[in-house]
Amino acid sequence: MANNSIKSSSKMMIILGGLSLIAVLFVPLWRIDLDAPQYPEGLSLFISPKGLGGNVDIVNGLNHYIGMKKLHSSDFIEFTILPYCIIFFIAAFLFTGILGKRKILYTLLGLYIAFGIIAMADFWKWEYDYGHNLDPDAPIKVPGMAYQPPLIGFKQLLNFGAYSVPDIGGWLFITAGALLLLAVIAEVRGSKKNNILKQPALLLCLGLLTMFLQSCTLKPEAIKVGSDNCSFCKMTISDNRFGAEILTKKGKLFKFDDMHCILSFLHSNTIEQKDIQDIYVTNFSGNHSLVKAPTAFFAKSDDFKSPMNGNIAAFENEDSLKKILIQYKGNSVSWNDIAK
Repeated sequence: MANNSIKSSSKMMIILGGLSLIAVLFVPLWRIDLDAPQYPEGLSLFISPKGLGGNVDIVNGLNHYIGMKKLHSSDFIEFTILPYCIIFFIAAFLFTGILGKRKILYTLLGLYIAFGIIAMADFWKWEYDYGHNLDPDAPIKVPGMAYQPPLIGFKQLLNFGAYSVPDIGGWLFITAGALLLLAVIAEVRGSKKNNILKQPALLLCLGLLTMFLQSCTLKPEAIKVGSDNCSFCKMTISDNRFGAEILTKKGKLFKFDDMHCILSFLHSNTIEQKDIQDIYVTNFSGNHSLVKAPTAFFAKSDDFKSPMNGNIAAFENEDSLKKILIQYKGNSVSWNDIAK
């Protein structure tokens, strides 16, 4: 095998990725689902290479009340360009798989990742424009309120819960990228003579991939004192030292002002345990950063006088806990004991 040639197994993965992209031309790439009490069946918007689909007319009718522009496929030049971009990558995948050259493979991965990042940035810009540039004469005006849907995951917009996730075409696009990445990894591992540090194109695409994955990772959100409301007691969060959050696997966030509230919420079975991604608690000390509950240290003391009298504080490390217990009369407790 020539030094610049790739293995047959890598060629097959690349060709398979290219063939899977063909289906992307005919199915939705992304979807935004809207849930609200008045629409128990939910509303959905589908974004495909050919345009918008789903409950577009109903959503446009609702958007009128908050001053958002109507959604029309013809207003987006992306729907004219996108099919050609997909066709380009179909041809590039097949060409790379047939020609079988490493440098072309690395270049393709870099282009593919760059395209994904640019597409998501354009999607975010589109959401920002529609969610912020509102008609000042709209029937419903909430000062300071914007209606930008989430890029990915969940966001509450008035009484609507908005979920933004890939659809069939999006998952196929991700699958093609995964096959391409696997082929690159196989070639890097299989090429003892090639030093990865001497492959600038590969280093670039791996860097872009890292940035993309980090941007799509589900993360907690800082609690905004005086603005955020507790998801259980509905009171405005006024003391950040005792806050907590639940992050679901769909990206939905529930915020709490006290350990009493988050424990009551968990015991209410409002969300099932299997749907929870992580539980975070506020570090009582320092800058009150969020730490994962199972790894935190806890102290219980009536002297804390927390907002809802849960009187339990969390700490990032044991040293901070011990220092506080010198100042406040109490005892240490574990998350397992608290969450029972």
